[in-house]
Amino acid sequence: MAAFVPSPFRFSFSFRTLTSIGVKRTSRSKYRFERLKRKCSTSSMNLLTLNKRGLVENIFPDQRIPDLQKMLQTPQTLYCGFDPTADSLHIGNLLSLMVLLHGQRAGHNPIVVLGGATVLIGDPSGKTKERPLLEADDVEKNIIALMENVQRVTDNHSKFIYKGSKPLIDFRYLNNADWYKNINMVSFLSSFGRYFRVGEMITKHSVKSRLNSKEGITCTEFMYQIFQAYDWYHLFQKYNCTIQVGGNDQTGNISAGFDLIDKITKKHVFGLLIPLLLAPGGEKLGKSSGNSLWLDPKKSSPFEFYQYFFNLPDTEVEKYLKIFTFLPLTEIESIMEKQNRSPEQRVAQKKLAEQMTLLVHGESGIDSALRCTEVLFGDAIPALTAMSYTELQQLFRSAPSTEIIYDPEITVYDLCHRIKCFTKTEDIERIIKSGGVYINQQRITEPNHVLRDGQHILPNHITLVRVGKKNFYVVRWHLR
Repeated sequence: MAAFVPSPFRFSFSFRTLTSIGVKRTSRSKYRFERLKRKCSTSSMNLLTLNKRGLVENIFPDQRIPDLQKMLQTPQTLYCGFDPTADSLHIGNLLSLMVLLHGQRAGHNPIVVLGGATVLIGDPSGKTKERPLLEADDVEKNIIALMENVQRVTDNHSKFIYKGSKPLIDFRYLNNADWYKNINMVSFLSSFGRYFRVGEMITKHSVKSRLNSKEGITCTEFMYQIFQAYDWYHLFQKYNCTIQVGGNDQTGNISAGFDLIDKITKKHVFGLLIPLLLAPGGEKLGKSSGNSLWLDPKKSSPFEFYQYFFNLPDTEVEKYLKIFTFLPLTEIESIMEKQNRSPEQRVAQKKLAEQMTLLVHGESGIDSALRCTEVLFGDAIPALTAMSYTELQQLFRSAPSTEIIYDPEITVYDLCHRIKCFTKTEDIERIIKSGGVYINQQRITEPNHVLRDGQHILPNHITLVRVGKKNFYVVRWHLR
């Protein structure tokens, strides 16, 4: 299939999915933010207090924070955007959603914009080379997948986590392809291109770093900041959107939108800049780094999601509790006191894993994660009995799965032979007798031991075979 390319004179999109989707921080600006934040009202609508949680790292422009403080005394509209470059969001993207959820709790109006148009241009921020051009079908599939991710998180938040008495304002979901599809390109550049100065555009960190690289930067990527700026202008005009949320690596794009709105309307808007999420080793978490923890359960199962946070180092867990949960800071302090007294009990990690899995995967995700944990580290048989075949396949992604018609006389030896546990037939009996084979996590040492329905074949018609410590095989039985 040919790559999807816009017409040279008119942006033409045919998505059916939705009808509506760096400047470096100085120590002086950080000091100004901290000083003014301490003067802020304690009103529940004041998002500047998110700095105490480490969730908002900076404000753009930092010279006008008092104006933002006053603005936040009344309901505002804030947004963040996600280009559908993959079929799932990851936990780095979740930080922006956390700010929108805090805004929703405070009575503000949250908007999520999916970049059905801008994904075809490609944001150069944080990239060393141009993104591959996506097919139109892939963009559409990614938009559907990202919408599911976001709606699942917002639904879980309102259903399982939010305990306030006031009803939450609904999220608005938009696709920027909807407002570009009928825009004439010459008219667009004539109307809005005149507000951008090339001298200013090339000073943006995302552009400057690429200009100095071997790869360079394409004209398409160079223009990206104009389109993201127009997105904000469009949202400001239609929804009075005064706040954009984005990572520190988006400062250049956010400042472009600020400048455009300021030049055309003379109105003040603001950017809330969130920290970039780093792995415990210090590298950036994300698609490009290849270390993503995905929000889609098909890419990172609820068990993998839970275990990631449960195994977080002690040095990171307090920070993650603050930025990824809605627990009061006083409660987090209490949790950390218990953690510091008995770090081996991993009280903080367990609370973090539970809250994160509940937010992203809901109660069913928590149940699945705990069942999987029991299979591997606890009382396996009850946990295995409660699991579905799909859950087992997710838990043991690399394990072979085999479907077998049940024979009431089948032995452990026969099963190992049928599912090809061993490359050499002569190894089967020897390893079984030496205690190297487990049925449903129970050691079996007799090769001729007959497998019984209800004992070795669980009520859900599943058997888990393990050879050694890490070689698993999932068997699904068809009973006659």
